[in-house]
Amino acid sequence: MNFLKVENLIKNFYLGDNIVHALQGISLSIDKGEFVAITGASGSGKSTFMHLLGCLDKPTDGKYFIEGEEVSKLTSNQLAKIRNQKIGFVFQKFHLLPDLTALENVALPQLYAGLPEKDALNNASYLLDRVGLDRRKRHHPFQLSGGQQQRVAIARALINKPSILLADEPTGNLDSQSGQAILDILKELNLKYQVTIILVTHEPSIAKQTQRITELRDGKIISDKTTEDKKD
Repeated sequence: MNFLKVENLIKNFYLGDNIVHALQGISLSIDKGEFVAITGASGSGKSTFMHLLGCLDKPTDGKYFIEGEEVSKLTSNQLAKIRNQKIGFVFQKFHLLPDLTALENVALPQLYAGLPEKDALNNASYLLDRVGLDRRKRHHPFQLSGGQQQRVAIARALINKPSILLADEPTGNLDSQSGQAILDILKELNLKYQVTIILVTHEPSIAKQTQRITELRDGKIISDKTTEDKKD
């Protein structure tokens, strides 16, 4: 059984009397523990596809399965539960709350879920250690570099132990050195902890460091290839 599977996924947007065919019948399977890059030019459908995979939106037609469960027809509340239990998100913009410390930002999802504050903060502290921020836990976002803020965002995405991590241009706002450091963290999470990672990027140098590259054009898959990293 495929870990993630989409069948003939279609997504249309309506702008007045015009229909934008954002996704035009995408079918794809992803195994547990894979590290997949979704690439393509601006307007190719990458972000739309990511939103559907993350249960942030519903397809116009087609089916989407997570661990054998069809989620494409679920209600908004059911999708929210799937997101909370199975999916972590990392975006180009860090979306950290400026008034909270790094530790508090990471702990926030578990505090919202009702976990005791002491337990949530302990879990957040452990994750910040894992992403190399053991000396920055009490710092606020404005006291951190862009790369450090993205590390906080990754730790926050992992706090509920998701089986799927979706990363939308996670290195887009970073210099090349910081971007590579973030990619190295994602690669370690994938290899060491078998987190299934789907990364949207327009940068070939980033995509080729994953295990598989799926390229979109005009809402369709035009290429789906294993990379040299996977072959090795």
